[in-house]
Amino acid sequence: MLGTKRRTFRRHLGEALVAGLCLVLFCEYIIYYVVLVQCGWASLDPQRADSTIASPKAEERPVRAMFLADTHLLGSRKGHWFDKLRREWQMHRAFQTVMVLHKPDVIFILGDVFDEGLWCGSSEFEKYVQRFNSLFAVPPNSYLYVVAGNHDMGFHYVITPYLNQRFMNAMRAPSVKRVTIRGNHFVLVNSMAMEGDGCFLCRPAEVALNKIAKHLKCARGIGECSIHQSIKRYSRPVLLQHYPMYRESDSLCSEPDQAPEEIKDIKFRERWECLSREASEQLLDILNPRLVVDGHTHHGCRKMHGEDTLEVTIPSFSWRNKNNPSFLMGVFTPDNYALSKCYMPEESTVISIYTFGGIFIVLYLLIKAKQRMNRHNFLKLH
Repeated sequence: MLGTKRRTFRRHLGEALVAGLCLVLFCEYIIYYVVLVQCGWASLDPQRADSTIASPKAEERPVRAMFLADTHLLGSRKGHWFDKLRREWQMHRAFQTVMVLHKPDVIFILGDVFDEGLWCGSSEFEKYVQRFNSLFAVPPNSYLYVVAGNHDMGFHYVITPYLNQRFMNAMRAPSVKRVTIRGNHFVLVNSMAMEGDGCFLCRPAEVALNKIAKHLKCARGIGECSIHQSIKRYSRPVLLQHYPMYRESDSLCSEPDQAPEEIKDIKFRERWECLSREASEQLLDILNPRLVVDGHTHHGCRKMHGEDTLEVTIPSFSWRNKNNPSFLMGVFTPDNYALSKCYMPEESTVISIYTFGGIFIVLYLLIKAKQRMNRHNFLKLH
């Protein structure tokens, strides 16, 4: 009788253990596929095509690009080890699931890759980079590019040549970089280099931007062209940076992942929460981008500049900064583009699943224990 009771108890305990493992498997792996499979690449609308740009060739595939921001990988100074493990696993699983399901051609990470990049020493920074490369590994047919953020090297007033060069070398991220894919031009800019004060960081960035602008105009047939012209085919560029363009606050934002109501009306400080008005106007004027994508605020927003330049601010990719993180997916041809936003599993949802799943498992064990006790009492009476 005692042996039978023990076997029954072990069987029920084993069932509860299997249920617990299934719960963990679902919350830490399967849920990312369940949620992210609902995302999709947007369809290009022929009515929105720019008639002034030469249409792509029939056999030329559109470029599929993924944009995310503010991963804030924790360092040694902030956060608990479990906090680091939990949030980095979330970003890793979300990112790798997208690689499997949606297979983007190119991925852009728009700054604040590291949370403590401006404080850490050289050895810790090397470990930072190794962790980043492991968490955000891309398949051979995809390419990943990074833009610097203020947490990667500091705000403008604290950036040193060493911090700037260290990040540039490790992440292959100069202050200004042009990436051209099948006739689509993506211009990556270090926001902290847009102060306009002629510093060691700003002056070379301005020269590089003017050079790109000149080549774009030349490809369009404007101005004098040199034999070293690097852009053979014109299309309006996509501007990628960490800071948003100048705006007074997030009060105009109406996205599902917008800033909470209690902080939406807080005024932005130029060069801290957004670019200065002058720098924003300069970028819009010399590049004439069709789209601007940025991060930094940790919340989603959309804003039009003029009649045909859309700015999309994307929220943090990490649960540490956002309960409902998301990222942007874009389909690009030289004369057209289409965007869709993809929402990842919410941290509160995962916690709720764990909570209710754990309660059901405990209730199952209690019910089975009660049944065993009732059966034992019945046998004793008879």
